[in-house]
Amino acid sequence: MTGATHSVCIVADDLTGAMDTSQGFAVRGHGTAVVAVPPEESGRLDRRPDSPILGVNTDTRYDDAATAADVVAKVVRTVPAETVYKKVDSTLRGNVAVETDAALTASGADVALVAPAFPMAGRTTLNGVHYVDGTSLDETEYADDEKGPSSPNLIDIFESDGRAVEHISGDVVESGRNEVTAALAAAIQRHDRAPLVVCDAQTGSDLATLADAGSDHDTLYVGSGGLAEHVAVKDAADGMGSSLAVGTGSPLAVVGSVSTTTLAQLEQVPAAAVVELEPVDLLTKPVSEEGVSRAAHRLASGRPAVLTAATDRESVDQTVRQGESRDLGPDEIRRRIASGLAATAAAVIQSQSPSGLFYTGGDVAVAGFRSLDATTVTLTGDAVTAGIPVGRLADGVASGTPVVTKAGGFGSEGDIVNCLEYLSTNDG
Repeated sequence: MTGATHSVCIVADDLTGAMDTSQGFAVRGHGTAVVAVPPEESGRLDRRPDSPILGVNTDTRYDDAATAADVVAKVVRTVPAETVYKKVDSTLRGNVAVETDAALTASGADVALVAPAFPMAGRTTLNGVHYVDGTSLDETEYADDEKGPSSPNLIDIFESDGRAVEHISGDVVESGRNEVTAALAAAIQRHDRAPLVVCDAQTGSDLATLADAGSDHDTLYVGSGGLAEHVAVKDAADGMGSSLAVGTGSPLAVVGSVSTTTLAQLEQVPAAAVVELEPVDLLTKPVSEEGVSRAAHRLASGRPAVLTAATDRESVDQTVRQGESRDLGPDEIRRRIASGLAATAAAVIQSQSPSGLFYTGGDVAVAGFRSLDATTVTLTGDAVTAGIPVGRLADGVASGTPVVTKAGGFGSEGDIVNCLEYLSTNDG
């Protein structure tokens, strides 16, 4: 642990985002660690991991705007770094505008280069409008999220009182680095206060151009995992994380996301491996003893187990109705389900030794780490597939255990199965 200056500090509003964005640096050979549990819970950030690249999960996506802004500003002020990268959700859920504004103020940067596109995951921006798999963001399921985007237009989303928001079009981006550099310089000169510049991007090459142009200025980078892959690292010695060797046993998965994408991925898992907990019970009970027994039995017999509280939308809706009948709000329902899944998984781990752990959904991943007294993950630089990084728990009762995280709304239908197979068969 150290108080040294980092080459890059990634500030993310959820755990899976902190992981997959930090992976954009780890995969290039830079030593990378992620403070997975929010820093106010895991201790002072002056005891943070000694790594050139540091990801910090603020876990503020569903906080009120003022709280989220305060937490982000505190992290940016506390962690000295050559470059600050404000990670935002590629579907623009959460407190993206106020967190970006807070990070820009706290960093003292001259400009915020905003490019949330992640073309590999189907997220693109054209004429300032953000798309998911070719569909305007306002017409996707993400717009229905309680912290979903208010508009598909980036200028509308990031517009704020007292700070200018400008736009760099795809034509300028395609013209190359020099044109983008000039556009950023002009935006800086036009305004007394550091502006936000939102950028079109439809390909990885576009993101590379933007990242390269940003390096000519004192830039706060604002993006998802896509832009991070191209941001240059200043003054960092290369140093890969430890190689991963999965031991004996079988993996334990915890599926907390109820996005359409995750539910489709769960359908591809063999039914015998799925241990479905009764979600209504988790609203009042801290752990599912039946779930512990069933999952532990599968692991003891050398077979993977997948804990979940919902396999279809009907189950999700029923749980919400039952929670509302108990006067529970959406945040409390989500917290209780995540905590119940995590506690059940922790009880399984106490009786068995999984070959690795897999979490999908940021809430359940944080709850899972808390239940294991873990605060930090060291990334190996490996990935199951693009956007699904592999690491090891750096502390806690399961220290050293391989761990894979995946954002709930991300990936192809076979990704949960692929993660289980990776944690079952990878031998380093």
